[in-house]
Amino acid sequence: MRRVLLLVVFVFLSHVSLAKTIYFSLGANPKRFIPFLAIDSSSAEISSYVFNGLLKLNKDMRIVGDLAKNYEIKDGGRRIVFHLRRNVFWQDGVPFTAKDVIFTYKLITNPNTPTPYAGKYKLIKRIYAPDNYTVVVEYPYPFKPALYSWMMGIVPEHLLKNTKNIATCEFNRKPIGTGPYILRQWKDGQYITLDAFKDYFIHKPYISKIIYRIIPDQTTALLELENGGLDMLSLTPLQYEYEFKGKRFAKRYKVYFEPSSAYTYLAFNLRDKLFKDIRIRKAICMAINREEIKKAILFNFGKVADSIYPRSSPYFYPKTVCHYDPKGALKLLKEAGWHKAEDGFLYKNGHKFSFTVYTNEGNGERKYAAIMIQEYLRRIGIEMKIRILEWQAFLNFVNERHFDAIILGWQLGADPDMYSIWDSKSDFKGGFNFVGFRDKRVDKLIELARRTFDKKKSQKIYEKINDLIVHQYPYIFLYYPTSIVAVNKNIKGIKPAKAGITYNIIDWRY
Repeated sequence: MRRVLLLVVFVFLSHVSLAKTIYFSLGANPKRFIPFLAIDSSSAEISSYVFNGLLKLNKDMRIVGDLAKNYEIKDGGRRIVFHLRRNVFWQDGVPFTAKDVIFTYKLITNPNTPTPYAGKYKLIKRIYAPDNYTVVVEYPYPFKPALYSWMMGIVPEHLLKNTKNIATCEFNRKPIGTGPYILRQWKDGQYITLDAFKDYFIHKPYISKIIYRIIPDQTTALLELENGGLDMLSLTPLQYEYEFKGKRFAKRYKVYFEPSSAYTYLAFNLRDKLFKDIRIRKAICMAINREEIKKAILFNFGKVADSIYPRSSPYFYPKTVCHYDPKGALKLLKEAGWHKAEDGFLYKNGHKFSFTVYTNEGNGERKYAAIMIQEYLRRIGIEMKIRILEWQAFLNFVNERHFDAIILGWQLGADPDMYSIWDSKSDFKGGFNFVGFRDKRVDKLIELARRTFDKKKSQKIYEKINDLIVHQYPYIFLYYPTSIVAVNKNIKGIKPAKAGITYNIIDWRY
């Protein structure tokens, strides 16, 4: 009798454990969750819980099957055969099949779909399904980024086939995927609730509910962490050094330091006459003490950035783009026709050298970087105004090209392909080449890199791409931050890896 009672208690406690709700935070309100439309970080983070691609990266950043149990590369890389899993269901109970993959491809490549990701799929020569669980993709030539492209989330044909406008349809707010969590509720500007999907093909996540609280202000988010309102939070170096360390609530959280695949940059609108002259952009780079910014903002939890690739990339190319040299900056500006007036500012043909930099609220690092850059530029006679916008309003400015300059960041994956950010054909509204960078040499090298599988040859091509871009100063690369994440110590099963700490979130327990 006692054994039976203990067993009942154990089962009950196990159920309670699995029913645990954990609380995360988002720094901005998402916009939409269809994977190839979820281009901002908040939308993409939620979308990644709801949808799966055919492939994914494992903890060591190696490509493995996801919705595809395996794949074959044939004809020298011109053909990929995906063998799909047979035990996968959409979150409404309908079986996942090859038809969904073909449908997703057609939707991404539809001219009416406003996605910056279409380029890699438009290269496909032919795609077809011999049966419900096999997809064959044919390329006109061996295409190096092909496998990475099939990490894009697949969407359901049966729910979207009659949709007239994919960008505005209700599915963007109420998505149905194959992923480990179901989006149960979204209260704009307040929270998003995710429930574990009991029929997830790997296994039902042990944490049954995740609630994302939308907290744009980092100080408020830290207070919520201190008061137990959050179970995980990304900390700024300033918060970690002066507010987190030594406080009583630090005993309740374990801190994970991860090498970041991101960088922060100051970018120019190259369509603006003010920034068309490369001497102007280089002078601004020389006027900014990036090493000082790194120390003041990151407290050395990071590095000065000088490359289009993150430090975690095997193609990272560490070579200093410009050194802090305000006198040299003034010399370049004088060559470009700018001269100091009695008020201390630079003028040319009666026009003051003045522009506005935009960045988003909720990111203290970018705000402080903007303030420091403002002071550096003031010292050489440039007036830089600062405007901080709500995240979605900021994205609209960027997408519509309504900016002089911006401070933003890229979170890059393992794929070194730079087509979507730097190729001329990616310069369109809604595209990632929002600065308007155009260089035929870079376009040709990007195309060559996509066809080159030899590692040594690829390395040289990517180095050339990097050199051509960084020495034209479309961005001033500022810093590579180190990721600092505090997690409730009661959460078990976390296994830090190259892919980050949440790659195995379905195995987390409380």
